[in-house]
Amino acid sequence: MLDIYVDADACPVKDEVLRVGGRHGLDVYIVSNGGLRPSADPRVHTVIVGNDPDAADDWIADKIGAGDIAVTNDIPLAARCIDKGARVLAPTGKPFTEESIGMAVAMRDLMTQLRDSGEITGGPGGFTKRDRSRFLQALETEIQAVRRQR
Repeated sequence: MLDIYVDADACPVKDEVLRVGGRHGLDVYIVSNGGLRPSADPRVHTVIVGNDPDAADDWIADKIGAGDIAVTNDIPLAARCIDKGARVLAPTGKPFTEESIGMAVAMRDLMTQLRDSGEITGGPGGFTKRDRSRFLQALETEIQAVRRQR
């Protein structure tokens, strides 16, 4: 069974995931530390975890399986999901893969060191309509790829 797991805190594409998941008849797990309105759709599961900063990540990494799809900007969570055989997309539509995750982890660590030393003070650019469109296309592509493998 193909399920979609969304690391929902600060995720800008929750509505898009729900729409695409509904169109395909998939179960969608919206996982956060709170503050989300539950859906009336029985295929949408709102999961509220504890206040630990990694609680949502831990829940997703524990539940996700091979052939599922995760939506997250969190690189360590993406690596954990890939290790379990899942596919992972950033909200911009960028896929995290076995081939790319090592470099993503290394860049994350480097950027953290640079920020901690005061070298970098800005953050990433804002989320755009183009990002949303890329995400929708990438999610559709991933769903179709998983279904072809089954």
